[in-house]
Amino acid sequence: MSDAHATAEPGLINEKPPIAEKPPSFSSNEKADYKDPETTTDSDTSEVLENEHDLITHVISLDDDPSLSPWTFRAFFLGIGLSAFGGVLAEIYYFKPQTVLVSTMFLAIISYVLGIFMEYAIPTRGIFRYLNPGPFNKKENAFIVIMSSAAANSALGTEVLAVQRLYYNISPNGASSIFLLFSSQLLGYGLGGLMRNILLYPTKMLYPGVLPLVSMFDAFFRDGANNKKKLKLFYWAFGFIFIWEIFPEWIFPLLTGFSVFCLANKNSVNFTYIFGGSNGNEGLGLLSICFDWQYIAGSYNPFAIPLRAQFSNLIGYILCMVVFVAVYYKNIWDAKTFPFLSQTLFYENGTEYNQTLILNSNYEVDKTLLAEQGLPFYAATWVVQLLTTNLGMAATFTHILLWNREDISQAWTWARPANIKKMISEFDWRFWQDEGVRDVPPEDADIDPHYREMLKYPDAPNSWYILTLIASIITALVIIYKTDSTLPWWGFLVACLLATMSILFFGSLYAMTGLQFIIQPFVQMIGGFLHPGKPMANMYFVLFSYNSVTQAQLLLRDLKIAQYTKLAPRAAFTAQIIGTLFGSILNYVLMNSIIDNQRDILLSIEGTNIWSGQQPQQYNSQAIAWGGLSHELFASGKRYQWVAWAYAVGLFVPVPFWLLHRWAPKLRADYLYTPVICYYIGWLCVGINSSILSYFLIAWISQWYLRTRYPRWFAKYNYILGAALDGGTQVMVFILSFAVQGASGNSHLFPQWWGANQNGNYDWCAVSPLDE
Repeated sequence: MSDAHATAEPGLINEKPPIAEKPPSFSSNEKADYKDPETTTDSDTSEVLENEHDLITHVISLDDDPSLSPWTFRAFFLGIGLSAFGGVLAEIYYFKPQTVLVSTMFLAIISYVLGIFMEYAIPTRGIFRYLNPGPFNKKENAFIVIMSSAAANSALGTEVLAVQRLYYNISPNGASSIFLLFSSQLLGYGLGGLMRNILLYPTKMLYPGVLPLVSMFDAFFRDGANNKKKLKLFYWAFGFIFIWEIFPEWIFPLLTGFSVFCLANKNSVNFTYIFGGSNGNEGLGLLSICFDWQYIAGSYNPFAIPLRAQFSNLIGYILCMVVFVAVYYKNIWDAKTFPFLSQTLFYENGTEYNQTLILNSNYEVDKTLLAEQGLPFYAATWVVQLLTTNLGMAATFTHILLWNREDISQAWTWARPANIKKMISEFDWRFWQDEGVRDVPPEDADIDPHYREMLKYPDAPNSWYILTLIASIITALVIIYKTDSTLPWWGFLVACLLATMSILFFGSLYAMTGLQFIIQPFVQMIGGFLHPGKPMANMYFVLFSYNSVTQAQLLLRDLKIAQYTKLAPRAAFTAQIIGTLFGSILNYVLMNSIIDNQRDILLSIEGTNIWSGQQPQQYNSQAIAWGGLSHELFASGKRYQWVAWAYAVGLFVPVPFWLLHRWAPKLRADYLYTPVICYYIGWLCVGINSSILSYFLIAWISQWYLRTRYPRWFAKYNYILGAALDGGTQVMVFILSFAVQGASGNSHLFPQWWGANQNGNYDWCAVSPLDE
């Protein structure tokens, strides 16, 4: 792959004529600020990039060429092909011991290589000119990435279906399953699309995670000495990490988590809990060093997350270790009876809870059967995660209201009676004829200058998103009764309203920090109190509420990619819909394949370094606990009452910091994201934790040392380096998943040796008897 990529580059640089790009149009305030990242001199870029406006005007280009078209055979052919590729890979990652996302850089690199290949391999004369209309361009590449990234997310609906297969022995028919995925995936698109004015267009809605991708596009599609240097760095980093990942992923898995403490004491379970972390649910990974980029950048690329968000993240991480250790060794919630880290339910004696023994034929909790089995228990660290997640979610509402009141008020301008009346009067049922005309905003510093450049293109109008929303709602209402979900129609509508509110608040936080909150426990709490005794209804309630929030965030992220690359909104909308629907089908097919081949491992507590059922396990345990036993476990006076009370307490967490900032602004209390701190107190509750120290070391080198000491290097190369490392890693992980790790059959582990301890934890920490 790296060789093919390298051979395409000389043609790109030397043989293509330069593209005559239209100079960007700016407001009067932006003209003085903008500096083309490819033409600035050393002195021009010696200043530190302080804020969002600096980043989007110095790191990525504002240039646009309206003559470039994404509507090509290449774009659709590669988009559909990579949607298949990404949809399969996303479902593989869903069953991994650590939550890993399919990188958009990974998809961009593959699409770029294949696009350049098609440009040179397909003739340009005669009928072939329709297949190869000219040079492969940035808008085609962005179109492909948006389509494939929409597919490259494991649909939460497959989690519901996986739980039903693993724990209930239920397999809904194929048609019902597919339409369940369609409706749950598109519901969030409809809701998120209607909030573009507040969550997409302002400059402060940065979506920092996409900056490496857009920086890479600029490097690929712009000529000049600076871009040659960028591409050279990209190729070297991509090639190095591509080869390197063979070692931690297969040959030398000790590199996943190298712990001096575990090597010094291989027999202490306490050392395992504190210092271990190379295997799923092993330990906290304190001072472990990880050399596997898949896990270092599995959820967030450390080159991309802003320093401010990282600082709050670090505080939460430190508090997480302190709280987890205190809770466990103080034996709070009978912690020592259960595994240190686990997402399943247990009997009082520490054995795994069999939830099917408390359910009747309608999959509802039977009080008589429950009395026979007794109430289930959680691992104490998982209780902390539930508590701090609720704490962080409540803090998010207060934090946004205190620090971003004006933004929130603007978000709801559409709900004013005059605006609703105008929307109804202008609505045209012939949505395909809607011209999508947008009002040109005034010279407002809050408006993203890239958005201003997009005003020349017709918008994908609100009517498109409204029809998507209506179609999803109707389909979902049919499916919840067709599949006997036990979720009533009014419960579904409450889920939609909850999703709408959550998108506004958590979408804002994600857009500004790049950190995506998992609000699933909060949603399950609400669903549990609304539908007591119905775990199946709880799963569906979460599907249509929490998943809609996630999908809305992904839609807006992809629209930001389109905005930064000047891809027309209607092209972006088309790519998202096709990718989402196609990816859902592939998610469903591969989920069934993996469950058929790895069922026993998926049902085990710890799993392996390759496969794990930690995600369906926690989804199932949450559905039973909240959906079936919310009043028995979480109500006031019950065993886990503080999990629910944390939501009330969290509302007050940001207030002292806000008051402190108003009283003493020089203390910079505004630098703290209190919801992030709260949420990350429960961060280490699951998965492979040996990568956290490496993540922070790289993040601080990037966002502090390089950004402040070498701002010119940071502006030109930081994000392209992050893109290369993500891309090379995920290409190799995909290959190894099918070649040796059993994605479609039997796995082939590397032979036992000191660096590949196949009979225990890879870092040589002792295996806890509770996890065996």
